[in-house]
Amino acid sequence: MSNSVMTSKSPLHILEESVKGGLDKGKVTVIASKKGVGKTACLVHIAIEKLLEGKQVLHVSFSKRTDYIISWYEDLFNELAAAKKIDNVAELRETTMKNRVIMSFVQDGIVDKGILASLEAMISQGNFKADTIIVDGYNFQKAESADLDLLKNFAKKMNVEIWISASLKSDDKIFDENDFPVELAKFKNDVDIIISLRFKNDAIQMKVVKDEGGDVKDDVKLMLDAKTLLIAEK
Repeated sequence: MSNSVMTSKSPLHILEESVKGGLDKGKVTVIASKKGVGKTACLVHIAIEKLLEGKQVLHVSFSKRTDYIISWYEDLFNELAAAKKIDNVAELRETTMKNRVIMSFVQDGIVDKGILASLEAMISQGNFKADTIIVDGYNFQKAESADLDLLKNFAKKMNVEIWISASLKSDDKIFDENDFPVELAKFKNDVDIIISLRFKNDAIQMKVVKDEGGDVKDDVKLMLDAKTLLIAEK
């Protein structure tokens, strides 16, 4: 069965329509929530949708272990295939995952010039023309605006889209009255899109709280399914 069946009615199409200018290459998008709410699942689902479209994905991890990341991909791929009633799951998964590379770093959770040089070498010299870069576990507590500028410039230079997870660790107020992550306030102008994830009414709400045009008041019609952790329509 073709990948077109798996990508039919992709929730990313809804997200694409919810932000000004879409989710084009050259943009940096941040998905922010408290630990355990579903950031990694959200990023992996996005990565799988990109892979099913025939695109290549670089997944950057700041953990020494990559087995749990691989497990996320396998589990969510299986959930997505089950939801779409796909039969040849193993064959399709194997074919799809050939376009994914996982790179592990331990540099304090910050994408510095050294990491970007490694990513550029993989893309330019490693015959892996990545369309999307996933950065799981970025340490915004140690980051500065200049670090995000590096990422934005890299996204434009390499013509890739970059998705980053932000784990909100404050013991005080997590979100403001517009669901914007308080900890990311100083980075508001350093990234293109910010999406918050938070529990509301026994569901995980997915809300675009910043895009290129500024704050977003209209709620995107997406959520995380509390059971499968897949992105789904409300």
